[in-house]
Amino acid sequence: MSEHITFVVNGSTHELDVEPRRLLVEALREDLDMTGTHIGCDTSQCGACTVHVDGRPIKSCTMLAVQADGAAITTIEGLADGETLHPMQNAFWEKHGLQCGFCTPGMIMAAVDLLSRNPDPTDAEIRHAIEGNFCRCTGYQNIVAAIRQAAETTRSGAPVSA
Repeated sequence: MSEHITFVVNGSTHELDVEPRRLLVEALREDLDMTGTHIGCDTSQCGACTVHVDGRPIKSCTMLAVQADGAAITTIEGLADGETLHPMQNAFWEKHGLQCGFCTPGMIMAAVDLLSRNPDPTDAEIRHAIEGNFCRCTGYQNIVAAIRQAAETTRSGAPVSA
């Protein structure tokens, strides 16, 4: 038995028939080929699967696809404007806020949410905002520096929200 759902992902409307128990992360990755959203732990601990649903960060491994029916979803792929990276993506690149890159999409999505609510966060506020996202490579120093740079860039006029 499947459910018919419709949602908007990165500005495009998608209709899917999904099993009621299918996770949003599975629908994004397997049905829509949005593989930037990573599956890390399957227990909502790591944050690699973070996407924005109706403007709020959600760990997509904890949400059923049927719960997203009618929602507007932004994934890491939806942040860039064609070939132009989102300021947060660019800052992660410039400040080396990644090593293996596995946590990066979730970190970026959490950081974009932070700056949409607080355009001038302290380092402590940055660290608090990303505490639900685990990185096993970087030690977080460059991640915090990247988020700080993106905050500075966006305060000078570049858009933040996705």
